[in-house]
Amino acid sequence: MTRAIMNGCNGKMGQCITGICAQDEDIEIVAGIDTYDGIKNDYPVFASLKECTVDADVIIDFSNAKAVDALLAYGVEKQIPIVLCTTGLSEQQLADVEKAYEKVAILKSANMSLGINTLMELLKKAMHMAPDMTLVVNGDDALSAFLAKDSGNKYVAFGIGKQCQQEKENAREIREGQFCKCCGEKLNYHFYHYSQLGDYECPNCGFKRPKLDFDAENVKSGGKLSFDVDNREIKANYRGFYNVYNILAAYAAARTAGLELKNYNKVLADYNPQNGRMEYFHIKNTDVLLNLAKNPAGFNQNISAVQEDDKPKDIIVLINDKDQDGTDISWLWDVDFDRFQDMNAASITVSGIRCQDMRLRLKYVDIPSRLEPDVEKAIRSRIADGTGNLYVLVNYTALYDTHNILKKLEQEKA
Repeated sequence: MTRAIMNGCNGKMGQCITGICAQDEDIEIVAGIDTYDGIKNDYPVFASLKECTVDADVIIDFSNAKAVDALLAYGVEKQIPIVLCTTGLSEQQLADVEKAYEKVAILKSANMSLGINTLMELLKKAMHMAPDMTLVVNGDDALSAFLAKDSGNKYVAFGIGKQCQQEKENAREIREGQFCKCCGEKLNYHFYHYSQLGDYECPNCGFKRPKLDFDAENVKSGGKLSFDVDNREIKANYRGFYNVYNILAAYAAARTAGLELKNYNKVLADYNPQNGRMEYFHIKNTDVLLNLAKNPAGFNQNISAVQEDDKPKDIIVLINDKDQDGTDISWLWDVDFDRFQDMNAASITVSGIRCQDMRLRLKYVDIPSRLEPDVEKAIRSRIADGTGNLYVLVNYTALYDTHNILKKLEQEKA
């Protein structure tokens, strides 16, 4: 039986893990760590790891960023592996995790949700149900490549074969899937494009990025996107490097299905994104771009897209915490909002249910912001007294309401 110390045992997730472990015969929580002692547990609880006198095989951590320094030191000293699930770590702390990993086993998870693991299982079952189906997979994503390889189905891979972004821009991003799904060893990356996407290889079992059947070359991003594939130049009037993957995925799927795609560039030129996916509005001499950003990787790519526009601009960030969004918004601390300092922003307004949390997050990196919980008022203010160039970044439940507000304002007479 595995003996575990639950760091942050009296928090919401700590109590959730406590309940799960109580029903599992293969693991027992033998001690808890928490400064709050108002909850009775079936194991001893200590105020700090230094005070803990109980031996264990692993530390499960759902605490907070302030507690991570002591956690790493304790794990290294006692040689106890750590499952690190706390978010909001500073750049220095992330570097400390890497150093500690050289001395003791650490599993750092950016996403411990049941949803992502359930999705992986559903995809696996779906592929087994259709053994004759050809899969079109993003080869730059180790998790997707593993699913395709493990399925036994025929598959083709698309991706971006060569590095085309400066690593320093994305070095602090949260990386999903850092460990080989075949053997558990930490993957080596020759380079990252962003998030976990890049050129990877397992030093233990040899699992690596598959040969790319559709390889985007000569990638250019900025005000417009372009790349070469199949000796064709693909162009699109979109922002955001991540849209290279979206356009390449559609191209790969259509070509695999046997379509010639002679008019692919015309299709891209005629397409007008809808429902907040880089959706454009023009309201009273103001250009407005609405985009969805619901997790750290997506938000960082939104920030990169906004950065590509060097003109003066206003930015509105709207954060809700309804059930569809997830009530835990600690992921905001994993977004590189400090990059807002370098994008010629005349104003940044925070809005939505959790606007105060968003304002605090910006204050943490010394970025001033305006506070306006009502998004319609926020938008009207920036249209009336702004730069004429407005970006509205929203999470999931704010998307459709904001879309409808912008549609209404677009139809109002000047």
